[in-house]
Amino acid sequence: MSVRRLSPNQPASFTFAPETLKAAKQWMANFPPGRQQSAMVPVLWLVQKQEGWVPEPAIRAVAELLGVPVIRVLEVATFYTMFMLEPVGTHALVQVCGTTPCQTRGSEALMAVCKRRIGPQNHRSADGKFYWQEVECLGACANAPMAAINDRYYEDLTPEGLEKLLDAFAAGKGPPPGSEIGRQGSAPEGGPLTLTDPKLFDGSLGKKIKIPNLPPKAGKAPKVSA
Repeated sequence: MSVRRLSPNQPASFTFAPETLKAAKQWMANFPPGRQQSAMVPVLWLVQKQEGWVPEPAIRAVAELLGVPVIRVLEVATFYTMFMLEPVGTHALVQVCGTTPCQTRGSEALMAVCKRRIGPQNHRSADGKFYWQEVECLGACANAPMAAINDRYYEDLTPEGLEKLLDAFAAGKGPPPGSEIGRQGSAPEGGPLTLTDPKLFDGSLGKKIKIPNLPPKAGKAPKVSA
């Protein structure tokens, strides 16, 4: 695992937005008194949703909110790669899967698009709108290659399709997630091939079963109506 460090460029302070603080306290309420630190991961995630990344002043604020030493929050923030430790793009954080299924299906071509359009990975683009990185398996292997953009999955991608997505995000739009080829979930290309009969799901093939009156179990007296 590579060493993850905080960005040298940090804001002077951090303040929870009212809606972020409300959601954080709701998470904390899920745990018994004295166990609020169990909400650390979701609270850090709320911070990232507010700021786009997890700055150092926010780590201190989370520690104070949860009543734990700062080092405990720092350990979690630097361990999980889901937490970004430096500013990302204002319009899109692009995470291209480079694990074997995606690699064999063309993820390297997607990364080439990112390098040309955005620049080196783990850096913001010149205009500050984009940030991209190669990541490990995102769990959508059946629809490879794919990328997560701002936490939404875009699958069965082609370089041309990724170009269009980047154009849309650059224009401030949020393209709907899913398969570029219109695949339903992880069904085969062209649509499902099995379990296609609606009767399998509407209950019409079910048989009504009459349950007989069974004698009481041994050792138990039968119930007597009052």
